[in-house]
Amino acid sequence: MSKQKESVRIFALGGLGEIGKNMYVVEDGKDIVVIDCGIMFPEEEMLGIDVVIPDITYLVENKERVRGILITHGHEDHIGALPYVLKELNVPVYGTKLTLGLLENKLREANMLNGTKRILVNSESKVKLGRLTATFFKTNHSIPDSVGICLETSVGTIVHTGDFKFDQTPVNGQYADYYKMAQIGERGVLCLLSDSTNAERPGFTGSEKDVGEAINDVFHKATQRIIVATFASNMHRVQQVIDAAEKNHRKVCIIGRSMVNVVNIGIELGYLRVPDGILIEPDEVNRLPAHEVVILSTGSQGERMSALARMASGSHRKFEIMPGDTVIIAATPIPGNEKYVARTVDQLFRLGANVVYSSGGAHSVHVSGHGSQEDLKLMLNLMKPKYFIPIHGEYRMLRVHAQLAESTGVKPENVFICDIGDSVEITKDGARFGPKLPTGNILIDGLGVGDVGNIVLRDRKLLSQDGILVVVVTLSKQKGTILSGPDIISRGFVYVRESEKLLEEANEIVSETLEKCMDDNVNEWASLKTSVREELGRYLYEKTRRRPMILPIIMEV
Repeated sequence: MSKQKESVRIFALGGLGEIGKNMYVVEDGKDIVVIDCGIMFPEEEMLGIDVVIPDITYLVENKERVRGILITHGHEDHIGALPYVLKELNVPVYGTKLTLGLLENKLREANMLNGTKRILVNSESKVKLGRLTATFFKTNHSIPDSVGICLETSVGTIVHTGDFKFDQTPVNGQYADYYKMAQIGERGVLCLLSDSTNAERPGFTGSEKDVGEAINDVFHKATQRIIVATFASNMHRVQQVIDAAEKNHRKVCIIGRSMVNVVNIGIELGYLRVPDGILIEPDEVNRLPAHEVVILSTGSQGERMSALARMASGSHRKFEIMPGDTVIIAATPIPGNEKYVARTVDQLFRLGANVVYSSGGAHSVHVSGHGSQEDLKLMLNLMKPKYFIPIHGEYRMLRVHAQLAESTGVKPENVFICDIGDSVEITKDGARFGPKLPTGNILIDGLGVGDVGNIVLRDRKLLSQDGILVVVVTLSKQKGTILSGPDIISRGFVYVRESEKLLEEANEIVSETLEKCMDDNVNEWASLKTSVREELGRYLYEKTRRRPMILPIIMEV
C-alpha cells in the first residue's frame, strides 16, 4: 500500500475580504494550530448587533486535534473573540507579555481567567505543537509586543507576518527583527501569509516618531484645553501624548473605559512611562486653568457612545467642548466609519473647537500601523516564499498585494487569493485549492451568542422600515363571535391621532375577515391569523404603499 503524501492545509475562518475577525488555521496531519482570534464590528444592516466573531464549527468538531491558539498582538481584531471561542474550545493560548495582559483583562470580565491556560512567549521562544514547531520574530505595529510567527511543518516553513510595518525609529526602541527574518528567508519559506491592509498605498508607511513631533507641535501652539482621541490600544500614541503634555507643562486626564483599562495595564506591565503627578482625575479638570489640561479619550472612530462623541453632542456627564478647545483626532477612519467621524468633526467645529485630524501630510497626527507597498515588498524579499497567500484585508487589497508579490518574483501560479473557508493544500510536490470548509459569522447581541440569525435581522430590518401593527381580538369559543376588539396598536407605522380614519377602516376589514372565516367554519388560529394578515396587508399597501409587520393576537374565551 502506498504511503499517503504529507500535506499541510491552510485556511482562514475570518480576515479575508473584510477588515477584522482575523483567524487563520494551519493543519498538519492530525495537528491543528490556530493563529489569532478576533472580532469585527457589525455592518450597518446588522441592526442591534454588538460584535461579530468567526464561526468555529470546524474547530469544535475537531477540538481534540487543536493544539493551541497563537496570538500575534493585542488588538481587538486579533484577541477580541477569545472569551467566546475558549468557552467552546478550551486550548492553551500563546502570546507575548502585553498581549496576555490585555487578554487577561477580558477573561477576568468573562469569569474565565482561572480556567484558561495562558503561555507567555517572546521572540526567542520555541513552542512544540504536535508535529508543528512555532518560533516568533519581532515586528513593528501600532501596539507594542507584536510578533510574526514561523511554523515548521512536515512539508516546510509557513510564515504568518501578523500586522506589521517597518519603522526605522520606533518610539519604544523595539526594532523589527530584520536579521531573524532574513535568516528564515535564507533557510527557505514554503508559504508566506502577509498583512494586506495598506497594499493600495505606495511608498513606506511613516514612523510613529513623526506623529510625536506633530502632536508636540499642536500642543505647543494650543492656548486652551487639548482633547486627544485615539485608539485605546495604541500605546505608542498614548505615550507620545503623555510626553508632549509633560514637555508643555500640562496634566493628563484619561476618560473612556477602554482607554483607562489599557493605560492601567500599560503602566502595570511597564509599557508606559508616566511621570509622577501628571495624571489627574476627571473632577480635577475644571479646577485647573484651561492651558494646563489634556483630556485623552476614546472616540477616534466617531462611535456614538464614546467619550468624544458624547462631548461633541453635549451629552457627556463631566465635560463639554468650549470655544477655543483644540481637539486632535489621532487616527484615520476604519473603512465604513468615515461618515461617523465626519459627523463628530462637524459637531466639534460647530461648538467652536479647533479640530486637528489626519490629513496624511508631512505633519500628520496619525500614521498607520500597517505597511504600505514598499514595506510589503521588503517583507516578500526578506522571506522569498515559494507560495504566497495575501491575508488581512478586503478583496481589492488582497488582489493588489498579490500583484506586489508577483513583482518581487513569486510565480503567478503560486499566489492564492482566498475567501474565508477556502483551503490551500500544500505537499512537497505542489499546492492547490482544497475543499471549502464551513464558515460564516456568529453575531453577538448582548449576552446572546449566535441566537440572532438572518430571520431575526430580517424582522429588525422590516420593523425599521415600515413599523409594526398589532391587532388584538377576543373570540367566543362557543358562539364563534367577536367578544372584544379588534384593537389596533401602531408603532412606527402611522401616528394614530392623525390616521384615525385609516385605522377605523382597518378595524372593519379585520372584523369582516374574521366573521367570514367563522361563517366558513375556519376556526384554527393559524388560518385566522394568516387571513387577517393578508387582507389587512393588502388594504394598507393600497392606501399607504407601506408594508408594516402585522401581528394578529387572537384570544379565545
